[in-house]
Amino acid sequence: MHHDDIAQAVRQLAEQLIQQSLMVVTAESCTGGGIAQTLTALAGSSRWFERGFVSYSNDAKQDMLGVQAATLERTGAVSEETALEMALGAVRHSRGQVSMAVTGIAGPQGGIPGKPVGTVWIAWGHSSGHADAHCFQFQGDRDAVRQQTILEAIRGLNARLKSPQSFPSTGH
Repeated sequence: MHHDDIAQAVRQLAEQLIQQSLMVVTAESCTGGGIAQTLTALAGSSRWFERGFVSYSNDAKQDMLGVQAATLERTGAVSEETALEMALGAVRHSRGQVSMAVTGIAGPQGGIPGKPVGTVWIAWGHSSGHADAHCFQFQGDRDAVRQQTILEAIRGLNARLKSPQSFPSTGH
């Protein structure tokens, strides 16, 4: 994990967003705002970064993003369903068109059977109502898990913006 990898991914994302006239929104649990901080470290990011939600508690996920209480009760905060609802909630509760949402267990505590420390769900959403999510199992300490999550969230959005068939275009 190199700082350069993240910086390069951010620059690529900025180019994609500017080219497609899109604004991005973040919804973060386990990274605590790290994705938003990383994106806005790039000068000029106000052109393509709309806002970021840090929704650590389940209440925050419900209040700020519209995640359903039933989803949290049924699947837990660290789940595909919660990540997808966070990603779609982020675009619905903002003026952005695309989003990244992350929920996971950065450690060192909090792992449970079936969801060990390093389990992170990342979801990418679009204002069309489309979203998809992927589960990652990251290794390392809390900081390493968070850094890997930031990188994969950004890389994942880049990949989706580059291949229109995987992410519906807004017609720009």
